[in-house]
Amino acid sequence: MMTNEQLSALIDELTIDEKIAMVHGATLFYTTPVERLGIPQFCFSDGPMGVRPEYQSSDWYLKGFTDDYVSYCMSNSALASTFNRSLAEEAGEIIGEETRGRKKDMILGPGINIQRTPICGRNFEYMSEDPYVSGEMAEYYIKGVQKHDVSACVKHYALNNQEEERNIVDTYVSRRALMEIYLPGFRKAVKQGKALGIMGSYNKFEGTYCSHHPYLIDEILRKSWGFDKLMVSDWGSIHDTTEAGNAGIDVDMRVTNDFDDYPFADPLKEAVASGAVSMEALNEKIAHILTTMDALHMFDYKKLAKVNPIFAPLGEDENGKKIKRKHGRYNATSSGKKLLKAAEESIVLLKNEAGLLPLKQKKIKKFVIIGDNANRQHALGGGSAEIKALYEITPLLGIKMLLGGNTEVVYEPGYYNYVIGNAWGHDANGQGGGLNPFHQPTQNEIDILNQRYLASAKKACKDADAVLFIGGLNHDHDVEGADRKSMTLPEDQDEIIEELLNVRPDMMVAMMAGSPVDMHKWADRVKTLLYFSYNGMQGGMALARVLFGKVNPSGKMPYTLPKVLGDAPAHKLGEYPGTDKTVHYNEDIFVGYRYYDAFQVDPLFAFGHGESYTDFTFGDLTLTKTACEKNDIDGDISVTVTV
Repeated sequence: MMTNEQLSALIDELTIDEKIAMVHGATLFYTTPVERLGIPQFCFSDGPMGVRPEYQSSDWYLKGFTDDYVSYCMSNSALASTFNRSLAEEAGEIIGEETRGRKKDMILGPGINIQRTPICGRNFEYMSEDPYVSGEMAEYYIKGVQKHDVSACVKHYALNNQEEERNIVDTYVSRRALMEIYLPGFRKAVKQGKALGIMGSYNKFEGTYCSHHPYLIDEILRKSWGFDKLMVSDWGSIHDTTEAGNAGIDVDMRVTNDFDDYPFADPLKEAVASGAVSMEALNEKIAHILTTMDALHMFDYKKLAKVNPIFAPLGEDENGKKIKRKHGRYNATSSGKKLLKAAEESIVLLKNEAGLLPLKQKKIKKFVIIGDNANRQHALGGGSAEIKALYEITPLLGIKMLLGGNTEVVYEPGYYNYVIGNAWGHDANGQGGGLNPFHQPTQNEIDILNQRYLASAKKACKDADAVLFIGGLNHDHDVEGADRKSMTLPEDQDEIIEELLNVRPDMMVAMMAGSPVDMHKWADRVKTLLYFSYNGMQGGMALARVLFGKVNPSGKMPYTLPKVLGDAPAHKLGEYPGTDKTVHYNEDIFVGYRYYDAFQVDPLFAFGHGESYTDFTFGDLTLTKTACEKNDIDGDISVTVTV
């Protein structure tokens, strides 16, 4: 590890131009190296569901090569549904190994913003409505990532709880709610997870942009928590050179290709020259970058040693042995097996009232599967979370793979879903209905197709041994940059489900979504109901194995499923999306289950809800308080229960 003396000596070797080059993007994802000193460029990559494809250096066009297919990992909302720290660490290891294998230095994840509103478009990237769950899962995820000489980057610091007006909204929240709800996950990521990277957010807090907020960054993150590693802007979140230059944020990245005009490029050099930003502030940014690089074993240590003998011990461990940066790899066969296990544990069984699950494979001769999400792939969608998946097993494929040839599996789309973002203008079900695939259908054409698809589904399921509807959302709804308008299921799924239940009252329903959806119209009629988020490359196989009892479901909801949007505390007590570009968190600490419990509002399904194929009985609850010797108020409470 670099000593303070070595760090100061290395900073002294740098010219002002070299320092400026290190603190802003020279391409969309890279900074500039200082080759004469053996300081490399720093490479960022989007995540957290896999390492993003390769883009051109100065515009947002894919390179189009075949060497950037990667393992498609599960979304953070799916991972959190496992409530399993070990799986979080294992998922982080896969991401870290593949990040290093793709020659990146920092993966931009995990996202741990609190799911304040059910309709936030980016909820699928976040862990939970609960700060404890978010922090615990993030800690172990980070530890897994950083085993491979790459940095995690915890985002978005802070209060980025909506996508609507995210670049301009000014957030007001009490200090208590800030410290008890919105910051504990970040604190745990820094203090226990030892994260090497933090990303600033787009929004404002009390009138100042979070990416140059002196209280959030300098007072809390840097001084109180002791974070001395790299803080990067979200792409375009720095708005003022002087404010950000004097704050503890280090690297300025943006979505535009005017690299010399970035706030931390030529404008920062001018600000330092004029004294508006001190050289000490710039040197502190460089120190954070260099110590992060040192932790990742990035330097050309031979070149550094030639510059100054003081650097000679760098690159050696405590025994004098040369340190070699881990090489990483991607698309390892073992990753698929690990991701399958994680996906299996993330599936939440909400209801199994009729005991239909697990299905008996030998008794199912005709299995009808209905719904767009049965046959849709999701990897190449969602915004910056998009990846090129080496493969993605859909529910339809997974079920067919498991059942083999003795069961007739009939797929019916049930409704037409024209999605530009994920299907390139094609009907994702492969059922064009005679339409030109590049022709966006009119509403009248869609209505005709919907009638045809629904009639066909009704006919198919009449004589089936089992019927499963797989619906929910996709990445036209769970997506960066936009919130949903409501919790209502898209493409009239409510009406379709009710129509199908009239034909098959025993129809099972599975909802795939990265955030809550409204199911109150039909939830009481359905006896078998499952819920899961975007489960990665093995998601379809995981669902199949749960359905047929190869796996006992153990997933738990990491957020509350309210009956209607108006029951959610941000909408009932607080403000969303705010007025005049300002939002007040009037619900204070009553976020998620805290609100539903305290105000006695019944959700459709509670935070933590999740059944299994095993019947459990709980009883003999006992609470025992052990008072401290010096203070009877404090002490431990022991809880015992018979299971």
